[in-house]
Amino acid sequence: MDIVRDESVKKRKRQKQILVGIVAGIAILAITLGVSRLKPAAPTVERSVIWPDTVKRGSMLRQVRGLGSLVPIPEDIRVISAETDVRVDRILILPGTPVKPDSIIMQLINPQVEQEATDADLQLKAAEADYKNVDVKLQGDLLTQKASAATVNADYDDAKRLADSNRELVKIGVLSDQAWKTSQGKAQELATRNQIEQDRIAMNSKAIATQLAVQQTKIDQVRALSQLKHKHLQDLKVHAGISGVLQEMPVQVGQRAIAGAPLAKVVQPEHLKAELKIPETQAKDIQLGQTAEVDTHNGIIAGSVMRIDPAVQNGTVTVDVKLEGDLPKGVRPDLSVDGTITLERLNNVLYVGRPAFGQEKSTVGMFKIEPDGKTASRISVELGRGSVTNIEIMRGLKEGDQVILSDMSRWDGVDRVRLE
Repeated sequence: MDIVRDESVKKRKRQKQILVGIVAGIAILAITLGVSRLKPAAPTVERSVIWPDTVKRGSMLRQVRGLGSLVPIPEDIRVISAETDVRVDRILILPGTPVKPDSIIMQLINPQVEQEATDADLQLKAAEADYKNVDVKLQGDLLTQKASAATVNADYDDAKRLADSNRELVKIGVLSDQAWKTSQGKAQELATRNQIEQDRIAMNSKAIATQLAVQQTKIDQVRALSQLKHKHLQDLKVHAGISGVLQEMPVQVGQRAIAGAPLAKVVQPEHLKAELKIPETQAKDIQLGQTAEVDTHNGIIAGSVMRIDPAVQNGTVTVDVKLEGDLPKGVRPDLSVDGTITLERLNNVLYVGRPAFGQEKSTVGMFKIEPDGKTASRISVELGRGSVTNIEIMRGLKEGDQVILSDMSRWDGVDRVRLE
């Protein structure tokens, strides 16, 4: 009887263990299923590394910004080039030195130029001597012709008096009518010869003026050549030409330079403009006359757009800004500057600081900070027109909402983050 009772106890104990195991398995399965259905915990983002901003409504300035440099205005630049092939003998003024129009920057050498100037002077003297010789000869020939004309004129006067005298004698019957006609014919012949001589003198006087004008033209040609050669000789002393500052000098002592090669550049530093490089995607709305500000890192200069380059180079458009007002100290050509151009003012618009991602007139995902300030959720935001620091909000946000503008690409795979 004792053996039967022991087996019954063992059987009930084994059934109890099986039941406990089944219950435990069901519990584990339920817990596993519940955990699998739970959403993953939101990642944590340190509040100190984000850049939040609040959506505002009001006026927004549309602006574009670009880097650039200050350059002289073209009409206030003088680039000095070599007139002939030369060699630099001496440099008297170094770049950065203020100069006046008569300041001698450098001394050049070209023996051929000196020889050509001397030859041109001799040719001018020879041409002037030829002019005098021709003048003397022509005047001598004219005097000879005038003497011959004077003889004819005297003979004409004698013949005329004789004819007049014979006519009176014919009237009183002392002389025959035939003798009077003969003397009268002689007088008429000499009158014709006298007129011809006078016409020849007038014609020769005009011919003399023409021949002397030809000789004078030769003198003028030689004189112009002489002046050119002397200019080349004077150009061996390189003058600044304008008041300003010697900016560049691409040659050294002893260096040879061919005709047309640049020797120096003089600029007027008080007459500068800003040459800005604006990204081509932002330059489409820039127009002449728009206001601008140029930051020289030592002061801000007001200005206006004066030229827009029609070509695109390396993804940028060159925009020239006319500087207005006094320039800050230390401003000089080729100084690096930042420029901001105001395109327009938008009134009564919803806007926020420009995010680190997304372009204007596009739809982007932004993290909106919840009212509790402890979490941020991703929402879709449609952007409108953009500026340098702000961008218009078309839909997705309202005034007073706080969003994260900094780069959140690390959390592209989540829609919610915790802020700590």
